[in-house]
Amino acid sequence: MEMEKLSLVIPCYNEEQTIPLFFDAVEKIQSLLENTTIEYIFVNDGSKDHTLTILREMVQQHPTTIRYLSFSRNFGKEAALYAGLEHATGDYVAVMDVDLQDPPELLPQMLRLIREEAYDCVGTRRVSRKGEPPLRSFLAKEFYRIMNRISAVEFVDGARDYRLMTRQMVEAILSMTEVNRFSKGIFSWVGFDTKYLEFENKERSAGKSTWSIWTLFKYSLDAIVDFSDIPLAIASFVGLFSFVAAVFFMIVIVIRTVLFDDPTAGWPSLVTIILAIGGLQLFCLGIVGKYLGKTYLETKKRPIYILKETDNNQKNEKKQKKVL
Repeated sequence: MEMEKLSLVIPCYNEEQTIPLFFDAVEKIQSLLENTTIEYIFVNDGSKDHTLTILREMVQQHPTTIRYLSFSRNFGKEAALYAGLEHATGDYVAVMDVDLQDPPELLPQMLRLIREEAYDCVGTRRVSRKGEPPLRSFLAKEFYRIMNRISAVEFVDGARDYRLMTRQMVEAILSMTEVNRFSKGIFSWVGFDTKYLEFENKERSAGKSTWSIWTLFKYSLDAIVDFSDIPLAIASFVGLFSFVAAVFFMIVIVIRTVLFDDPTAGWPSLVTIILAIGGLQLFCLGIVGKYLGKTYLETKKRPIYILKETDNNQKNEKKQKKVL
């Protein structure tokens, strides 16, 4: 059997402590990956610590197996994933977090399932959220429940970005060049035969997570807009309901005035109605504006990310010094 290449795409943002730990952990299980060589692709997403310095040093130590891409600024994890997939050259490509919350020891089993059972993708999902704040766990479960109700795409509760894919599936993902990206949805949208492996939640190996409840909330809003138009239908329903309610109350007021000679109440009720209807209008306008804003960003055709430096720059500098 010929040697095949497995590319590992690893987004990094302020991960100077975890990168060496991650590399050592994967190297320990490399012997279990039969007839497979590993290509590491670390994507430095505008880190403000010494992440880039560590990546430069690691490339010098392992020039044939480690590559890195460094952005001009922080473009976000989704852009880092796309960049890594775009530069991966392996027959198989895996997406992993560098903090070791994605256990590398699952890679041999994932690779075997793709090779022997003809799956196009083997993903992972956490069966528990032990160690997470209760509020964050509750909101995450509710997010998956809501998304599965309002979207035609299936969202697996507890699913991680950690997955191993065939080259065919990677190319399908790369064909989706939208700027507003939600990878979990994209992985499901492109289809292909997928199997999920379950594992217990693991704590970070070092450092602190940059994901707060607020950033996760904004991320979930982007996911809803990207993969469902139900909010637009809700806005239409709210507008229709407000109109019907206004007509009903208008009829009631006319009947009271004509039959019972009961004049309309004073300004407090009028102000309340105006504020209620105005609030509903602004709410609906906000929903429409969110979709319009996403469309506006897509029409700009801006790049998903901008590279400032890669390991090739470093290698070329070495060659030039040797020539001189």
